[in-house]
Amino acid sequence: MAAYFQNIDKIKYEGPDSQNPLAFKYYDKDRLVLGKRMEDHLRFAACYWHTFCWNGLDPFGGDTFQRPWHQIPNAMEAAMVKADVAFDFFSKVGVPFYCFHDRDVAPEGATPRESVSNLHRIVDILGQKQEETGMKLLWGTANLFSHRRFMSGASTNPDPEIFAMAALQVKEAMDATVKLGGANYVMWGGREGYETLLNTDLKSELAQMGRFLSMAVDYKHKIGLKGPILIEPKPREPSKHQYDFDTATVYGFLKQYGLENDVKVNIEANHATLSGHSFEHEISTAIALGIFGSIDMNRGDMQCGWDTDQFPNNIPETALAMYYILQGGGFTTGGLNFDAKVRRQSIDAEDLFYGHIGGMDVSARALLIAEKMIADGKFAQITQDRYAGWRDEFGQQVLAGKLGLDAVAQRVIDRNVDVAPKSGRQELIENLLNSYI
Repeated sequence: MAAYFQNIDKIKYEGPDSQNPLAFKYYDKDRLVLGKRMEDHLRFAACYWHTFCWNGLDPFGGDTFQRPWHQIPNAMEAAMVKADVAFDFFSKVGVPFYCFHDRDVAPEGATPRESVSNLHRIVDILGQKQEETGMKLLWGTANLFSHRRFMSGASTNPDPEIFAMAALQVKEAMDATVKLGGANYVMWGGREGYETLLNTDLKSELAQMGRFLSMAVDYKHKIGLKGPILIEPKPREPSKHQYDFDTATVYGFLKQYGLENDVKVNIEANHATLSGHSFEHEISTAIALGIFGSIDMNRGDMQCGWDTDQFPNNIPETALAMYYILQGGGFTTGGLNFDAKVRRQSIDAEDLFYGHIGGMDVSARALLIAEKMIADGKFAQITQDRYAGWRDEFGQQVLAGKLGLDAVAQRVIDRNVDVAPKSGRQELIENLLNSYI
């Protein structure tokens, strides 16, 4: 199985003029951008699930990839082989981090104890692989959506015994994350929602979800997980309506349970657009609310109404995402994980590399564009000038609560001036943005 990528050498930076499809044209990991190495800015990660677990299945057809490790009958043997292949890929493509769900790396057992034992065995192997390769874990998570027991939710399930099964998985996945030195822990509520209100007790399910997350935060502190727990918002699919609809919804939920200091968000581009927002909107919202953590970089197909998880290829949109991330201070414990999969017709080993190389180059170009925008200063200055009045004495007094509604109203009467609006100059700003690209 280690021979699966034997004809592919470690991917290197060859510059924009390179004609080699198995080389980076823009991702030069040691290049300094705003005084920091490109690799340290971007903190790339490859995901285990789409890259090594997905077999090409869709609602209308089965396995198209037919990867050799998918054909191994013994589930634990397949998991060990998959680990070999995965770390060979990580090393050759040159990502410093990876991410996984518990069931990506270790199979479900016949009993809870067997499932836990399987995970422990594979985590030991992953630890050895990390030592051998220098790879690091960006985050771990638990798959609380694939097994049929979670068809009615995990933490929001009407049966508390299934809630308990979910708690076991999260506890073990958090333990695995700490053991492997993971920088964060992610919770994605794929089944935390409903199909119909006709059989749903909304108040009960939200209370259950709040309690579950509070338990996870308590356990995070107990085991010394230093990084934050990250919630990944999504509006729908697989559920008709998911409770973690978007960043603003998640923030309101966190405030209700007093968890906003321990939990942040992992924002996925395709989830953002499914919720009716742009990727940069969700990033900016998270930064404004103080809960920005990490991102899943991908894109959706605007002609499809579902989560297609394609590799990013839109440079202007990615540049805006990187600009707002840098403006917010950049990544701390988080990073840029490719929650993306090659198309089901892309069946060759090289296709896995083409997808990641393209995504990494797009992100690198976006970073360089964001650097220009920040160095030039014009983009930010336009916004600062637009809100300049709020930095003056009157604006500061209003924001500080020193003036009530009646006092502000009296000021208008005293000045007796009909204030004229000012142009937002959107077209000018759009032209300026294109000039950087």
